[in-house]
Amino acid sequence: MQSPSRVAHIAIIACFSLLFITKGVNTIVSKNGLSNYSFPDKFMFGVATAAFQIEGAWNEDGKGESMWDTYLHKHPNFTVDHTNGDLAADSYHKYKQDIIMIKSLGVKYYRMSMSWPRILPNGTDHYINKAGVRHYRKVLLELIEAKITPVVTLYHWDLPTALMDLGGWTNPKMVDYFEDYARVVFSLFGDIVKIWTSINELHVHCYNGYDLNNFVPAMKSHGVGFYLCSHYMLLGHARVYHLYDKEFRPKQKGKIGVTLDAFYAEPKDSNNKEDVDAAERYLQMHLGLYAHPIYSKEGDYPALVRERIDTMSKIQGYPRSRLPVFTPEEVDLIRGTSDFFGLNHYTTILASPSSMEPGWSVPSLDHDTGVKSDQDPKWPIPGADWLAVYPPGLRKLVNWITRNYGTRVPIIVTENGVSDFGGLNDYVRVSYYNKYLYQLLLAMHEDGCRVDGYFAWTLMDDFEWSDGYSIKFGLFHVDFNSTEKKRTPKLSALNYREIMRTRRINFNYIK
Repeated sequence: MQSPSRVAHIAIIACFSLLFITKGVNTIVSKNGLSNYSFPDKFMFGVATAAFQIEGAWNEDGKGESMWDTYLHKHPNFTVDHTNGDLAADSYHKYKQDIIMIKSLGVKYYRMSMSWPRILPNGTDHYINKAGVRHYRKVLLELIEAKITPVVTLYHWDLPTALMDLGGWTNPKMVDYFEDYARVVFSLFGDIVKIWTSINELHVHCYNGYDLNNFVPAMKSHGVGFYLCSHYMLLGHARVYHLYDKEFRPKQKGKIGVTLDAFYAEPKDSNNKEDVDAAERYLQMHLGLYAHPIYSKEGDYPALVRERIDTMSKIQGYPRSRLPVFTPEEVDLIRGTSDFFGLNHYTTILASPSSMEPGWSVPSLDHDTGVKSDQDPKWPIPGADWLAVYPPGLRKLVNWITRNYGTRVPIIVTENGVSDFGGLNDYVRVSYYNKYLYQLLLAMHEDGCRVDGYFAWTLMDDFEWSDGYSIKFGLFHVDFNSTEKKRTPKLSALNYREIMRTRRINFNYIK
């Protein structure tokens, strides 16, 4: 095994060697091809990961089982390559190497998550796993020593199995359990962590895990469990925000927000009003459902969402709306509960109206939304079939958020990246980051949108949920077949490092 310092030395040599051979372009000294706008010096640049996707050590040092552990052990064929997260990238043991990798990129922020069952093995706060606490304190202190600011997500989908057995996020008691867990984490790590996100991608988690069976818990509670999950996650987030704001912020002086997600919806025909309406409806049903209660002046679910689900529930014979109702007190509780707008964005869809499509269930979010999603055949799809590359979608989405919720709260792009099927010379990923980041610059400099940060997904190849290890998002390649889970920088890591150095984009780096 090589020492961490030698790994860093090799990585840096590799970086500067490749910089000079990439398509014959000297990107360090050439001014040609540089973006006409630059990122401010205070702009937050970082990389993002999630505990379950990289840590491994699924049952070591007193860690409890997460619902993903339990489900994948019982259903080994759930992932496309029949893998699980038992070992992943082994970051539980190799976190020092990971921090060297982060530092080599030149970024100053690292978005990570904590494993709920590693800290509270039974889900509840009656027993705290000291070994898990020691591990995360070591990681956080190493980051601070490396002058990297940790941005910590409390919940990135690895719910303790004991709580999933109670119905997970369809159970209103989850709000209490989540607050209890957050109190433990704030108490133990708030002296180090100054930027928190409560929950990662409420929409993806509830849609794929509760409405469909694409992700664990694979509940398939179409159009019912999805809205319960969304409702109680919003309440859980709000409770945790107020907990931090009242009990911890006065002394710890940190910030806390939430991470939402959205594809952008482009009308399939921008001259067709029905398509324009369908695109707006898609955005309201998939993003506004979560953003409006938190960021709008009036709070609560968007009127379009409320009316549509209420009406469809009535037509379908339900005695009450499938979308739960917030009390006036709960509306006030949720409104304004984020210090920033955390946004995960990967791709865009072409929207047109539809009353029914193959694969839709009745009821379901898809049927309630009534939008057919297509992809433009001109948009490249380098990896996962859902991720088509359309850089202007990020600029348009940031503008949509700004129009709807203003600039009082800054947007931080907490995830953005592209998948492929592997390889160190990942030209597609270099191009993706260059073009998406440039669209972000345009949104900031030409449109007046307030964007304070950007996190690339992801630091290294990892366990990508139901896709297992079949697709790659990493800036660093991980050899999952090696005992050491060897990490190697890809071309995209070198390009991202150059963006950090110059605060600009060099389009001559790779066309």
